[in-house]
Amino acid sequence: MTPEDRSLLISDLLVALKSSDTCLDKEEQQWVRNAIKAQNDMERLRKAIIEKTLAGLIWAAILGVAYLFVDFLRNHGLKI
Repeated sequence: MTPEDRSLLISDLLVALKSSDTCLDKEEQQWVRNAIKAQNDMERLRKAIIEKTLAGLIWAAILGVAYLFVDFLRNHGLKI
């Protein structure tokens, strides 16, 4: 391949790449957008589940400590 042929090939490739906006048709682009949206929704759901689980564990710990405190007071003569 001569340098002239190589430069012609490169220029033809550049023209071909610039002329095509995307390799996906409208339906495929919509599918990709929906897949990205679904992935983002799943990530937000996962974060919300983790957040709610941690909040529930913290409340359970607080209530457990309160129960132990009240039980301690009852066992030592306080009538509640």
